Amino acid sequence: MKLKVLFVAGCGVTDFTLSLLNSAGTLCRMPESFRLDLIRRPRRMRRTAALRALTNETVVLPQDLIQPLFVIDGAGPAEPIESLPGIERLPISKLVEECEALSALGIPAVALFPKLEASCKSDDGREALNPDTLVLRAIRAIKKAVPEIAVIADLALDPYTLHGHDGLLDLSTGDLANDATVEILAEMAILAAQAGVDVVAPSDMMDGRVGAIRTALDEHGHEQTTIMAYSAKFASAYYGPFRDAVGSAKSAGTSNLDKRTYQLNPGNRREALTEIALDEAEGADILMVKPAGPYLDIIREVREVTELPLAAYQVSGEYAQIMAAVEKGWLDLERCREESLLAIKRAGADMILTYFAKDYAESLLG
Repeated sequence: MKLKVLFVAGCGVTDFTLSLLNSAGTLCRMPESFRLDLIRRPRRMRRTAALRALTNETVVLPQDLIQPLFVIDGAGPAEPIESLPGIERLPISKLVEECEALSALGIPAVALFPKLEASCKSDDGREALNPDTLVLRAIRAIKKAVPEIAVIADLALDPYTLHGHDGLLDLSTGDLANDATVEILAEMAILAAQAGVDVVAPSDMMDGRVGAIRTALDEHGHEQTTIMAYSAKFASAYYGPFRDAVGSAKSAGTSNLDKRTYQLNPGNRREALTEIALDEAEGADILMVKPAGPYLDIIREVREVTELPLAAYQVSGEYAQIMAAVEKGWLDLERCREESLLAIKRAGADMILTYFAKDYAESLLG
């Protein structure tokens, strides 16, 4: 018999196979005396479930999660969202019940997104400044019934405009009017704060909007209202189901609405860090990277350059692709759900907006 050694050279013996072959080339048992001379054996700490628990570096808990919720007007039934299996648009009464259930599970916050009737939409999105608009009524109802849960209000015009963009269109250029949009966002922030919201979350990516919103809130006596800035929001292909959920895709006539003049180029890392730095300088309390899963490298880089709390949004397309594969029987839901959230937390996110929040928290109860 002869000893055959296969190894990968270059940085020491890192990957090798030792086997004894007889003359016919059949694998034989190694001699009982064979032992590798190793001081460190990392597998020791993976040997049992108890040891693996002791060395676990990353844990996702219910208090790390924020549940996005879609609200509709009226007193009718909840509306299933076909592209987001298991997620529904909720009338305010059921929205309140859902917040009560989420709070009982230990989930500390919800992010609200309204779906308006077409009759409420216009080119200038003026319904966003209605003091009795749907999302403001929803905020009041939640804070009255479940005061302990933090409510996050999205600041953007896409649910309110006929064209589906996040701000006001400049008809002369076909692009968004940055400063005019920021003026409206600041007014939206004041209305949300007056309704009792805990956090306003500008998701529009207009230049200067965080500073303008901070100034407006402070001048109107809302110094304690938190700003969660969608700081590095990329022009992603993963937003389709969300646009369906709030009706902005249909109002624009396409699920491929082009927002590249204001959302970030997916290939641009340095530009994302510039946006992060600007939002921090303008007074953001929480920074966000969106989407989460395809941008784990950006989450890690942001974590290394700021001490501010960092949020990441596991967006609708990330959720939908997992659910679609689960429905096909190709993936295990619980394991993929947990692994996807662990990856985001491990990359450096302090909090995760995810459509899995409620189901994940329920799974921890056994």
